[in-house]
Amino acid sequence: MEQKEIPLLIISFSIVLFTLLGTLLVFFFYFQKKKSKFLMDKMEAELFFNSELAKSRIEIKEQTLTNISRELHDNIGQILSVAVMQLNLMAASTDGNSKNEIDEVRKLVSKSLDEIRMVAKLINGDIVLQSSFIEAVTEDLNRITKLKIIDCRLEVTGTVRKINSQHEVIIYRILQEAMTNALKYSHSKTIAVCIDFKGSNCVIEIADSGIGFDNSKVEKGSGLANMNTRAKLIGATFSVISKQNEGTRLTINYPITKELKD
Repeated sequence: MEQKEIPLLIISFSIVLFTLLGTLLVFFFYFQKKKSKFLMDKMEAELFFNSELAKSRIEIKEQTLTNISRELHDNIGQILSVAVMQLNLMAASTDGNSKNEIDEVRKLVSKSLDEIRMVAKLINGDIVLQSSFIEAVTEDLNRITKLKIIDCRLEVTGTVRKINSQHEVIIYRILQEAMTNALKYSHSKTIAVCIDFKGSNCVIEIADSGIGFDNSKVEKGSGLANMNTRAKLIGATFSVISKQNEGTRLTINYPITKELKD
């Protein structure tokens, strides 16, 4: 009798053991799946938060630029306009050398007014809403060239494709900041912008022949970091190659999406 019970005990024990193992495996895979989902949700939440945070920071900076642009155009521009009118009146009622001197001052004030208006338009992104980023950049480069301080060149290659309008704004912002930095810091005689449509990508390069800089000494809070953040928002890559006394080249590689959601 005892010999017959032994196989039954073994079978029963095996069934219980396999049941426990099966249950443990089910729970293990269940919790692993839950854990993976939790980690994915956490990662997505962090990415969303970082994206929204970056957007907020950019919006604040853009609002600041808009305020500066408005201040330049409306207030300082208005003051200089009045000064030009007063100088015109003075010149009309003056003869001889004094008139010539007033005319020279009027020309300088008029030139200052034109440059302030150019800067106001350069830092104001509203223009991009009325045209493509290529047309907006073309206008900016033409304005800079008129200052006769630096020579600008624009080259567009490949078949131009339509880009998401919101992404165009961000691309234009990056180009604006790059051009502004080149004007302020590079001491370059040239700025070259190349926009190349390659298949499903748009590759944009901004190069100058200025003094360059040491990449290791660039601060995290600099304009380059800001441009990199903007590029990430639209799924683009951003890279910088700079050598001291050899100039700087910025590259934006933007993947053109098949579905444009404006």
